[in-house]
Parts: sequence; C-alpha cells; structure tokens
Amino acid sequence: MRTCLPLIALFTLSTIIHAQPANTLATQLRELDGRVIVVGKVRTPPLANMLARDVASKLRIANRADTQAWENVKTSTDWEKFRDVRLQALRASLGEFPPVPRNLKIKVTGTHEGEGYRVDNIIYETRPGLLVTANLYRPLKASTEMPGILICTSHQQPKHTGARQDMAMTWARAGCLVLVPDHLGHGERRQHPFGTATDSAPHDYHFRYDTGMQLALVGESLMGWLVWDQMRAVDVLLKEPGIDAKKIIVISEPAGGGDVAAVTAALDDRIAGVLVNNFGGPQPETAYSLPRDAEQSFEFAGSGSFESTRCLRLSARDGFMPWMIDAAIAPRRLIYYHEFYWDQDQDPVWKRLQKVYAWRDAKNNLEGLAGKGFVVGTPPENTHWIAINREIAYPLLERWFGIPNPKKEYSKQRPAEELLSLNPEIIKEYRPQPLNALLSQLGEERTKLARDKLKLLDPAKQKETLQQEWAKLLGDVVPPADPKIIGAPDIHQLGTATVERIHLSVEPGIVVPVLLLKPVQAKEKRVAIVIAVAQEGKQEFLKQRAEQIAELLAAGIAVALPDVRGTGETSLGDGRGRVSAATNLSASEFMLGQSLLGGRLRDLRSVMRYLRTRTDLDAQKLGLWGESFAPANAADRELKVPYTGGERPSSAEPLGGLLALLASLYENDMRAIYIHGGLSDYQSALQSQFVYLPHDTIVPGILKIGDLSDLANAHAPRPLWLDGMVDGHNRQVSEEILATRYETTRAAFAARKATGRLRLTAGGGEKESGARWLIGQVEDR
Repeated sequence: MRTCLPLIALFTLSTIIHAQPANTLATQLRELDGRVIVVGKVRTPPLANMLARDVASKLRIANRADTQAWENVKTSTDWEKFRDVRLQALRASLGEFPPVPRNLKIKVTGTHEGEGYRVDNIIYETRPGLLVTANLYRPLKASTEMPGILICTSHQQPKHTGARQDMAMTWARAGCLVLVPDHLGHGERRQHPFGTATDSAPHDYHFRYDTGMQLALVGESLMGWLVWDQMRAVDVLLKEPGIDAKKIIVISEPAGGGDVAAVTAALDDRIAGVLVNNFGGPQPETAYSLPRDAEQSFEFAGSGSFESTRCLRLSARDGFMPWMIDAAIAPRRLIYYHEFYWDQDQDPVWKRLQKVYAWRDAKNNLEGLAGKGFVVGTPPENTHWIAINREIAYPLLERWFGIPNPKKEYSKQRPAEELLSLNPEIIKEYRPQPLNALLSQLGEERTKLARDKLKLLDPAKQKETLQQEWAKLLGDVVPPADPKIIGAPDIHQLGTATVERIHLSVEPGIVVPVLLLKPVQAKEKRVAIVIAVAQEGKQEFLKQRAEQIAELLAAGIAVALPDVRGTGETSLGDGRGRVSAATNLSASEFMLGQSLLGGRLRDLRSVMRYLRTRTDLDAQKLGLWGESFAPANAADRELKVPYTGGERPSSAEPLGGLLALLASLYENDMRAIYIHGGLSDYQSALQSQFVYLPHDTIVPGILKIGDLSDLANAHAPRPLWLDGMVDGHNRQVSEEILATRYETTRAAFAARKATGRLRLTAGGGEKESGARWLIGQVEDR
C-alpha cells in the first residue's frame, strides 16, 4: 500500500535531500589537503624556495650582462658612453626633481660658540612646505677660500648626535664650513610621533620603510628626495661668504650615508670630492676572503631589501649598479671607503675604479681606505665608525684640499638640545607639512592629470592606454609561453565533486599549483568556471570559504584554486613585513624592472590560458573571485604603533582583488568579478605616515596613471561587486566613502547602461553570498 505524503512534507524532504550533499561537501572541502602532489617520476623543485631561486637567477643574469658590457669598455670614450646612458637612467628612476628654488628661505634659529668654532642651528626649504633642519659649523675666524664639507649622515642617527658633532667641530676648527643636515624622516624631520627629536633614532630607522613605499606610490623615491636635499645643501654652502666653490666635499657615514652621497656626487658635478662609505663593492656583511674569480662571480647588482636606497629600482635592468655610480664620480676625487676589513686585492669593483680613473688621467684622485675587524665584533678591534676610521682620511683631505691635518678628532660634544633648529615661532612662521600630506596632495594632482587625459579618449582607447601604462609599472604582464602540465594530474572524487591536483609550469623555474574542483554531474557537458585567488592561497580558501565553494559546485560550476608565485603552497613562510623574504624579493624584482604583482598576474593569466584549452570547461562562462582573509583593523584601532614595540595592527592582503581587476584589464572573456576585502584605492595609503600594505602590493608610480577605480572603469559593463573593501590602513571602507572613490566607475557603468551590474558594499550585511552572486552572473541566470 502506497503512502501519500502531504505537499509540505514532500517539499521539506526534497530540501533536506538537496541540502545534505552541499553541507557534506563543505565539510569535506574544509578538511581537504589542498597541497598539489605530483605523481609518477616527475620531480619538481621545492615550492617554498621556487621564487627565491627564480629571483636569484635573474639577478645573476643581470650581473653577467653588466660584466659583459663592462668588458667591452676599452677607452675613456667607451667609458663615457657606458656611463652617460646609465646616469640618465639613474636620474629618471629617482622621480621628478622640481625646479631649483630661487629662495631657500635660510634662517638661523640659534647660535653657540665653542673652542675654535661656532655652530648655527638653521632651517631651509628644499620643496614648498618641506623644511630641512641642519647645523652649520664654521671657524671662529672666517677666511677666504674655505673648503665646504657636507656630512651625509647614516640612516641610524640624526645630525646632532655623537660622531656628527665630532666630525663637524674638528673640520670647522681646521678652517672649513661644515653643514650637517637631518635626512628626511630623521631627527627633527621625523615622520612619526614616537620619542623626541633627540631620542627617536630607532623609530626613524624603521619608518624609512613606510616613507619609501609612500614616495613610490606617487612616482618618487626616497633616494630621489634625499639626493635633492643634499643638492640643496650644496646650495646652502655655496651661499656662504668665503666659501671655495672648487672645494665642496661630501663625507658620508656608514649605514646608508654612502648610498646617498655616491648618487648625489654622481649627479652633481659641483662636488669636488666624496668619501663613499660602504657602497659600491663588498659590504660589511660580505664573507671574506673574496674568491679569485670575483670579477666574474661578484654580485655587482646586490639584492633587494626594505632599504630602498640600497637597491634602487630599475638599477639591475638599466645598469646603474652601485659600482658604476661610484665610478661616475671620476675624474673628481673619490675615497672608496670600507668601515671594516677590505680584501683590496680581490675586490673587483676596486679594479674597475682604477681602470676608469686611469682612462680619465686621474689616478691620483682615487684612494681606497678601510678600517679593521668585522661587523660582528666590538670596538676598538672592530672599527664601527669610531674616531680612527675618520682620522685615516685626514692626510688625504690635506693633500687634495689643503685642509690642515688635525691628527686627532676633537670631541667635546654639546647637549643635543642645543643643536635643535625648530621652535614654536619657526613652526608658526613656516607651517611645515607632514610628508604624507605633501604626498597626498601630489598624488591627487598627478591622478587628476592622468584622468583628465583619459577623459579625452573613448572607452576602448582608455582601456588600451591603461593596459600600456600598467605594463610599464608592473613589468612583463604577458605569459611568455603556453603553460604545460608537469606529470599527470592527481584526480579523485570527493563526495559530489571531482578533485584535480595540477602542477602547471608557466615559466622556466616557476610552477603554479592548481586545485581544480568540478561537479560530478558535469561529466557530459562543459561547465562554467570560477577562478578564486588570494595571497593566503587555496588551502585558506578551503578552510574559510568551503560553504561558498560547495555552493558553486552544487550549482554545476567548477572552481579553480591556483597558488600564484609566492602565495599559498609556494609562499616563503617567514611573514610579510619589513624584513621578510617577501619584501626582499619584491624589492629585487623592482631592481630588475619587474614586480611580484606583475609575475603573479602572468601566473593567473597562464592559468586562464590553460583552463580555456580544456574541453570540459566553458571558457565563455568565466568568473573571477579575488579574496582576502586578513582581518580588517577596527575603525578605532590605534594605528600609531612603533616598529620597536607593541603589537602592530594587521596589514591588508589585497592581492586577490588586485589580480582580479588587472586580469580583467588584459582579458576580455570573463563574465564577472567578485572582490572581497580588497584595497579600495592606493591614495588612501597616504592618509597618515603609517602604511599597512605589504611591499609586494605596492605599484611604484601608480598614482601618476590613475588608481584602482580606473581599472574598475575598464571592466564596465561586465558585472563587478566590490565587497568589504579596505583602505591603506587596512580599515574597512564605508559604502558612502566607497561610492565617492568609485564615482567615475559608477559613471562608466551608467554610460554603458549597466548601472545594475555594479555593486559597492561595505560587507557583512549582504543577504546574498559572493558565490550565489557569481552563479547568477556567470550562468546569466
């Protein structure tokens, strides 16, 4: 006898039957090991070291190219051609130098006398709103034809501390004018709220990282702004009565001073001589002795780090490597200085410098000096820029510039408070602006200029222009070849889904692990596909978005989870901060004229290229899902946390959203994009002196060509949902602010009669999941 169930009971039973597989599948996905394992005899390199090996290989190629180019230099004429093209590239890489100010607005704010010298506390303006604080030491009895010495301080200490006073007093007593300015971000020019002008040095040191990234966003560089300040310091010296314009000398300290001094001297021929400290050749950390084949094996380009002045962007690509910058000072006088032990006989840079000075008939204008011991030891056996380091240069300064040899360094230091240049009256009169405020204004001006130019073009031409401009900033964005599968995919069934583990070779030495999930019921037809990408990788997708992935699969849509280089399974695993391997490799890519973001975009486009070849997937129904799993900082989270203590706020991880927008710029066949937790705009990273973005998501010069909303404009009229976006401080952006920042995007969609295809939401309050929305868009339901 048949039993008839009531209609409501039938409906409930049907719901349970259909819901159960999705719920079960979500649990299975959450527990799935997302690592891709190659079966068979095919061997692949350890994925965790893949990216580091790739970058090291490219740096070796750059070094070999430099050596080969150098070996073709045989004469002074050859050298000048070699030098000039590289100096031009160096100059262009630093940013846009403004017009030389007609009035530096120099003002003395205090004066103190000592034994045989006087010191003035001064300020001057190198850019509108940007003050330099400095100490100008002079002999008590001024004379004519006085040498001028500019002390280029380290990145660790400001102008008024320790050895800076000793050097300045010693040379002032010997008859020189000596200027000691604070570097941008240091001492009285610090760009953070920690400590005071006299005790903020540790924070100054760390906050160069944030400052460098902010300058990069507007198309500038920390080195460029430091060099500009040094050039204007030369102006200050030359305005002094009694100065000998033919005897302008730069003395640099270790720990960053040599970098800035060398670049300044290479670009400013008013400088007659320079002591370049720890820049150009072997470093204090270099393992000695150098190999006998150092001329072939030495790492002339160096490698990347958070210290942007030591790994100049484009330097490895365009050939303005540190040794070349030193050599470009010829025929002017150069002290090639090493703080500790120096393997002079094997140093390949020293050999190159000697050749250049010989070609310029200036052998007597080159000298190599060194301290003793090693960086890991303690003074005095290991000379950490102590008095004897400087005293060994006295005979040279006497021979070259006629400065009387003091024999011993004078050291009766004044209280640091006496040497401060700023006071309330000066601040009220000059109204100096925080660097981030100046950069924010500059960023807005440059973005507006770029957008005004785009407005003159039709949508197709706008997109083409954006493609070209972004490629200039990112490096190579086109996959070099069709991707190849390594080995046979590992395929097995997981409940109502099929799991494929694929090793995709996209470039020599670069493998992208892909986890491809397909609905079982799709065996006889081609199915739509959603590609989901995030910095944290496919395993985190499985852990935190299992329900949404199961929802897509239940709707008959396949899901591809790739780990682009340096993410997920291929991540370096040591953090994402200032001193991480990720930052080092990102900076190295900048040196090479590339970027990790550009490499990751190539990886994603290679995955898309591979998926289009599959007969079981419908490439005409393709969606992109850019995700971030980084928790956003609360609106009231204190952002002012020093690097040297306290728990710092979380950094954003906007890679997924960036890749989704960039892929849309270069690929035309995607149906829709869903981005959650992405970066709203780069301009927001200039709202304060703090930046909570990883180095490898920074795009140098981005605000000169637009911002992320311009990428969104180019996506119109295809569906786009930006959900739960964050700013440069990793704080969630409200719908009102998001609507303002994407005003041009709303206009672009409206112009294409696609207003309903753009969604801008703050996240958390949406009834519809990102997966459910993607289902409707890619299947056009």
